[in-house]
Amino acid sequence: MSVTMAVSMRSLVRRVIPLSHRHINVSGRTSCRCLSDAAADRSTHFGFETVPEAEKAKRVYKVFENVAQKYDVMNDAMSLGIHRLWKDTLLHVMNPQSGAQLLDVAGGTGDISFRFLEYVRSQQERQKRRAVRTMQTPSWQEISNSYSTEDKDVPQESRAVVCDINKEMLRVGKQKYESAGVSAGLSWVVGDAEELPFDDDQFDIYTIAFGIRNVTHIDQALQEALRVLKPGGRFMCLEFSKVTNPVLASFQMIPVLGEVIAGDWKSYQYLVESIRKFPNQEEFKSMIEDAGFYCVQYYNFTGGVVAIHSGFKL
Repeated sequence: MSVTMAVSMRSLVRRVIPLSHRHINVSGRTSCRCLSDAAADRSTHFGFETVPEAEKAKRVYKVFENVAQKYDVMNDAMSLGIHRLWKDTLLHVMNPQSGAQLLDVAGGTGDISFRFLEYVRSQQERQKRRAVRTMQTPSWQEISNSYSTEDKDVPQESRAVVCDINKEMLRVGKQKYESAGVSAGLSWVVGDAEELPFDDDQFDIYTIAFGIRNVTHIDQALQEALRVLKPGGRFMCLEFSKVTNPVLASFQMIPVLGEVIAGDWKSYQYLVESIRKFPNQEEFKSMIEDAGFYCVQYYNFTGGVVAIHSGFKL
C-alpha cells in the first residue's frame, strides 16, 4: 500500500470515529486498538528482553511512571548536563519562525516545547529591535503606512503541544512550568505516538526527543508524524545513536546513577538496553524515508552519542 493511500485511509477512519473516542483512557492506553489480540501473539524487544508486543507499552509506561519525579535530575546526572546543549542545538537546527505550530511527541516534562517558545520569542524580540533601528527617522508616509497595516498584519501566535502517553510525566512537566509562571502558548495532551489524537495537516513541526526508541512500532509512529504535519512541515528526532569509540559507547554508569539518585536500577537498565537496540543512523534514516519523508538527513553530536534526524513532508 502506498504512503498516500495509507494516510488517506487513516484520515477516513478519523472522520468516522469521533475524536473523543480516540483519546487516551485512564490506564494510559488508547481506547481503539484493533490489533490487540494479534499483538499478543507477536513479540518485540523490551531492552534486551523479548516480550509480547501488547506487553511492551505497559512496561515502558511503568518505567517512565517510575522515573518521572527524578527525570530532569537524572538527565543532568547521566549526561553531565550535556543534554541541555543537545536540545539547544535541536532548536538552532530547527530555527522555527514566528507563528510556527509545534507538536512535541513523547515530550515528557516539556523541555523541547519550552525551548521552542523561548526561541520564537527571542526571534521576535530581535526582529523588533531591528525594526526600531531601521525606523529611527521614519518619513510621514512610513508612519501613515504603519498605522494602516498594524491591524492587518498581526502574526499568528506560535504554540507548542506537549504530547506524551504517560500522564505522570506530563503532570510533573506542567507543574514545573506553572510554578515558574510559564503557561502561555503551551498545551499538555495525553496521547500515543502510534495513534495521535489530532486531525491531519495540523502542525508545522513535529519533534520527538529521546522517545522514539521506546515506541513498539516505529514505522507506525513515523506514519502518524507524516499525517499530522502540514505539507512542507518538518519532522525532527533527537535520539541516542551509534558510536564507534568504546569509551563514548559505554552507558554502564547509568543504572548505577539511577540506583543512587532515584533508587531505581531496573528502569535505567532498560534505558541503556533500549539505546543499544535502536537502529543506527543510516538505518533510521531509511525508515524515515520509507515513511514518506523527503530531504532526510542527520547530524551527529558528541561523537555520535546522539543524532538529529530531519525530514520534510511534501
